Order: sequence, then C-alpha cells, then structure tokens
Amino acid sequence: MLETFRNAWKVKEIRNKILFTIFIIIVFRIGSIIPVPYINLAALKEAAADTASTNQFFSYLSILTGGGLEYGAIFAMSVTPYINASIIVQLLCVAIPIFERWQKEGEEGQKKLAQVTRYATVILSLIQGIAFFFYLKNGGGAVSTYLSVSGKSVIFAAFVIVLSFTAGSALVMWLGEQIDVKGIGNGISILLFAGILSRGPQAFRALYGYFFEMKEYFAVIAIIVVFLLVIAFIVWMTEAERRIPIQYAKRVVGNKMYGGQNTHIPIKVNMSGVMPIIFASSILMVPTMILGFMKVTTPPSSLYKFLSLFSVRGVFYAVLYFILIIGFAYFYATIQFNPVEMANNLRKNGGAIPGIRPGKPTSDFISKILSRITLMGAIFLSIIAILPIIIGNVGKINISLGGTSVLIMVGVALDIVRNLESQMMMRHYKGFLD
Repeated sequence: MLETFRNAWKVKEIRNKILFTIFIIIVFRIGSIIPVPYINLAALKEAAADTASTNQFFSYLSILTGGGLEYGAIFAMSVTPYINASIIVQLLCVAIPIFERWQKEGEEGQKKLAQVTRYATVILSLIQGIAFFFYLKNGGGAVSTYLSVSGKSVIFAAFVIVLSFTAGSALVMWLGEQIDVKGIGNGISILLFAGILSRGPQAFRALYGYFFEMKEYFAVIAIIVVFLLVIAFIVWMTEAERRIPIQYAKRVVGNKMYGGQNTHIPIKVNMSGVMPIIFASSILMVPTMILGFMKVTTPPSSLYKFLSLFSVRGVFYAVLYFILIIGFAYFYATIQFNPVEMANNLRKNGGAIPGIRPGKPTSDFISKILSRITLMGAIFLSIIAILPIIIGNVGKINISLGGTSVLIMVGVALDIVRNLESQMMMRHYKGFLD
C-alpha cells in the first residue's frame, strides 16, 4: 500500500488528484465541527456524553458522521442520507421497470439514476434533520434550554436548524462528487472513511484510560491483537474469490477464427461488501431510537422492557444481528447476480462451463456456487459484526460498534489502492501508445 502511494505521488497528474482529495477532506472535517445556529454547543456536548452510553442509536450515527452529531454541526448528517438514498434506489431498480431500464442503458442511464439519488438524498436529509431537531428538543435529556433561541420563536429556530442540516448533507454529497470528478474517485466512501478515522484519537484515549487508569492490561492487549488479526482477516476475505472456469468454442467469421480460449468468471466471497451490515444495523437501531425518546417509568412498561432487549451489548441483539446479516447478504446477492441471465449470455457468446451442459444445468450450477459463496461471505460479515460485541462483554469495554467501522475503513482503503493502481496503469499504457 505504501509503495502504491509513493509511486502515485511521483506522477504529477495523480499527485494533484491526491492533493485535491485531501483538500476536500479538510473542508469536510471543518464543516463537521461548525455548529448550526440556535444550538447551545456546551449543553449539546453534555447531552451527547450522557446519551452516548445509553442510546446506541446516537452512538452509531456519531461514528458514521465522524462526531458531527455531537457538535450539532453543519455536516451533522454527513454521508448517511446519500448512502441510504443509494440503497433505496438500488432496491427500486428491481421493483420499478423504468429504473431497471436506466440501469441497463449504460452511462446515460447511470446519470439519470444519479439524479434520482440526489433528489432522494435531499428528501432523506430533510427527514433526518427534522428527526434530529426533535431529538435535540425532546429526547436524550436535551430540553428547550439546549436551544439558544434568543427570544425568537422555536419554529424559526427549527426552520434554520433543519434547513442547515439539509443544506449540509447536500453539500457533502457535492463534495463527494467533486472527488469522483477531480480527485482519486470513490468520493462518498472516502468521506465516510475520513469521518470514521477521525474517531481514532477518541478510541486511543479510551484504551489509554483502560490501560493506565483502570489497569485493564490484559483486555487492552487482547483488543489490540484482535484488532490487527481482524484487519488481516478482512483483507484476506475481501480479496478472496471463487473462479468459475469458462471455455469458449472456436468459430469462423469470414477468414478469421475467433474463440477457443479459456477464461473464468470471478465471484467475490464478500460480494455484497458492508451493505448487509448497514441494512441489519439500520433496522435494529430503530427500537433503540424509539427507546431513547421514551420516559422511564416505575415500574418499567412492557414496551420499554421489550425495546430494552435490543441493547447493542445484549445477547438477543447479537443473535438477531447475525441472522439478519446472513439474510440481507443473500438478498443483496440476488439483486447483483442473475444466474439465468448469466447462463443465457454464456450460451449466446459460445461459452460453456466445462462438464456442465448449457441452459438450465449451467444456471443451476451457478446458483449453487453463488449460494455457497454467499453463505461464506455472510458468515464472515456476521463474525466481524458481532466479534466486538463479544469482546466488549468479556472485557467490559464498550466497543460494540467497532466491527462495522473497521470493515468500512479496510474496504475503502483497499478501493483507494486499487484506484491509484488502475490510474497508474492507464497512464503507463497511454505513454506506451504515444
């Protein structure tokens, strides 16, 4: 990885792209600490400190937004509205025919889907901004004193706060697109990576406190060792793939002969990436979010007891989390791959899997391979997701939301390296042809 960055830095064009990307990241981080008007920053920080230990929904969003929520910042929503909008549009491509047609139309269709995603991002930003305003006003111990309305109506303050959050999310989306155009690519992923990485100093301070103040030597050393092993395991599983051999028959077109070559179809073990984890965690955080808005009564109500089962550090949550990740992994694999369509394309192009007859036997064979690979990838994701929960319960350290963060960071880092390598390769071939 370091060698790739060193070689890329030597190329002026790529170096300018890296510097531009760094500039956008700096702008993003500055916007993540500038509070919006009518928010009492000191009171909000106090509420966030109290809420982080009880409301795991707030902690989860705080990790994904790089702490923007804790500052009530312009970029408090960060890239989460865009990610949710992208997921929704991908799902609609299966249900809505016109979206499916755009998906197959190439570059022009992708532009139309990107425009729909932008509109959906703004709508989701507005909804999340309204929800966060009411959370500031009513939930998590944040009462009206947390809003410095200076004698003006709360309605006007709400309008300014929600509008600021919505505009901030739209600006974050635009910054990500600028990285795609003028930077090294994968703009939204890089901004998400930067937000999560910004939580690193806080994690180190927590480990420092556990090691030197609480004298939890064994627990801290075990966490560091497991963290390094998890990174190595994620890299190995992310690069792992199952190759289905393909053989093309020879055919004569005019005076030339085509085909007769052997190739393969690569299928990633972790083909769905971190999406199943995002789906599962988003669903399981809804009960926790509702719980954060409820008032504790004596004795606790039945609804309160039921919602308390979804505590992130609980056994019920871990088991349900494991099952949902596997289910969403199969769902996402079904969206990405169509074995019948793959078999038909192979037959049209004169290709076949050695030992497998064309048509339905080929599609059945591909379906069986996909099912096995998806199961392996789903189990891998599930282990990564629940391992921090297990370590947190055993070591009594709250790192229950760390698995998703590590998986995202490693995945984005590998994508950045691939992008740099591909850009250097393209430049190499261009120079060779010139």
